[in-house]
Amino acid sequence: MNFPALVITAVVAVIGLPAHANLALAQKNACTACHAADKKILGPAYQDVAKKYAGQKDAVDAVAASIKAGGAGKWGPVPMPAQAALSDADAKTLAAWILGGAK
Repeated sequence: MNFPALVITAVVAVIGLPAHANLALAQKNACTACHAADKKILGPAYQDVAKKYAGQKDAVDAVAASIKAGGAGKWGPVPMPAQAALSDADAKTLAAWILGGAK
């Protein structure tokens, strides 16, 4: 492989890492047991969450707080368990990823 092709391959790999890393974070914390990007499982689809919070200035903080505190009634009768052990940084990372449509 020539040098320019190697550089392009490396850049493409690095650009793809954040989305993959955020999916891995969601899987590690069992988020994907109840949520999927584009369909409701027990909880809402990540894309539906993104639509609900679209345009809100404090959306990342609000979603991160919901992830950490859990809750019930926002999306139906099934409560979301609190993820209190999740770090604030990881909660915000997940919130930003979710609000981006989990892509």
